[in-house]
Amino acid sequence: AICNHYIDAGATVIATNTFNANSISQADYGAEALVREINVSAAKIIRQACDEATAKDDKPRFVCGAMGPTNKTLSLSPDVEDPGFREVTFDEVKDVYREQASALIEGGADFILIETIFDTLNAKAALFAVEQVFEARGWRVPIMISGTITDASGRTLSGQTTEAFYNALRHVKPISFGLNCALGPVELRQYVEELSRISDAAVSAHPNAGLPNAFGEYDFTVEDMNDHVKEWAESGFLNIIGGCCGTTPDHIRGMAETVASITPREVKARDIACRLSGLEPLTINKETLFVNVGERTNVTGSAIFRRLITEEN
Repeated sequence: AICNHYIDAGATVIATNTFNANSISQADYGAEALVREINVSAAKIIRQACDEATAKDDKPRFVCGAMGPTNKTLSLSPDVEDPGFREVTFDEVKDVYREQASALIEGGADFILIETIFDTLNAKAALFAVEQVFEARGWRVPIMISGTITDASGRTLSGQTTEAFYNALRHVKPISFGLNCALGPVELRQYVEELSRISDAAVSAHPNAGLPNAFGEYDFTVEDMNDHVKEWAESGFLNIIGGCCGTTPDHIRGMAETVASITPREVKARDIACRLSGLEPLTINKETLFVNVGERTNVTGSAIFRRLITEEN
């Protein structure tokens, strides 16, 4: 199996090949009925490979059940003429994720990784679904969360900054918060640094091997990736490092060897504060001055509201 090459390269957390193994994405191929089988089988394949490797050297390996974002978005309309239109509802997305999460755990996943998050509302549907699976089963596995900063704007596709994204999902209490995909290590560095500053969970990163060239290939060599990973690790940014698009077993081997002697980032509790998020974060603590909480009102936008104002009601 392909996963054996990554295990042999030194990977200890192996993600299942289930990024699009959900019924929304599989509907493109008429394969919705195969979703459970795909996820169970993917987890079992890696479970067997990890257990066989551990039996040889007693080094623990973990099966990470990967859940991607689907090819639909809850926060944005696909129709520029109708901003309120959505192709799916929150409950539909939640149910799709529930099917996938249940199958991954059935197959032997040690963790659930909700990854490449471009829309935080999709991620909330996924996390709600996972919690429902835990409740139904009567036990839980740890959750890992990994978002994606899509471009130089420093935001997810649905518009959130790194800290706003963190604030929006921290209540789930994942064992790790991270960033992956879309960017190579050069572009991703500042956002991993920010996450390492604000997170009271472990910080993960699995960047691409640079940005894709004109042929859709990734040009960063093992040495290129090692240089960046070493600097990140020595700067105290990382607890978990890995690779996304374009990273081969050789890249993973290089990363594993590079960080082997470097102390991981220290995970510290944060001061208690009210941490809110829209597209940007808002933290309210003892240093905060007056905070005005209000709602915009517009007499030209609502006939009922205009009448109430006219009546001095």
